[in-house]
Amino acid sequence: MTFRIRKAFLFPLGILAIEIVALLISCIVFDEPLAKTMILAFMILPVIVLFVECLFRRTNIGESQIETRKFLRSKTLNIADITSVETILVKKRAFVTLCAGDDFLIISNAYSKFPLMVSRLLEHIPGQAISDETKQMAEEPPRKSTDIISCWLAVALMGFILYAQLKMRH
Repeated sequence: MTFRIRKAFLFPLGILAIEIVALLISCIVFDEPLAKTMILAFMILPVIVLFVECLFRRTNIGESQIETRKFLRSKTLNIADITSVETILVKKRAFVTLCAGDDFLIISNAYSKFPLMVSRLLEHIPGQAISDETKQMAEEPPRKSTDIISCWLAVALMGFILYAQLKMRH
């Protein structure tokens, strides 16, 4: 079964990336001060990298292995090799760490269908490898929406800045 990052997060993140690129282009076209253009150029990089990473991230949970694909790379763990499954909760953010010797995978609740993902994971992994915190979290996985709200707020703010930039030139 394959899991992806939530579209509810990807959509505003993509819009934000487009808005920042549009604002940068408008700064170049309107010959804005170099400092303003440079700040936008530095803002673009992390937003686009985050968007591309999230867009390409997929985790496939099979009967015998777990594979996570990211942009230009992937990592696979054999389920039989997993020695521990730990969970860290930070507010409504959950991180599940799968350890197999020196190898590990970290899965967060940024994935869509995270509760199903956790239950699918845990049904394949031996019970002695699963921490009590993970078992407890699996009973009621946290649902996180603050990243989506924050992203939409950034979209609104960047949209307003872009509107003001274009309005000033007319």
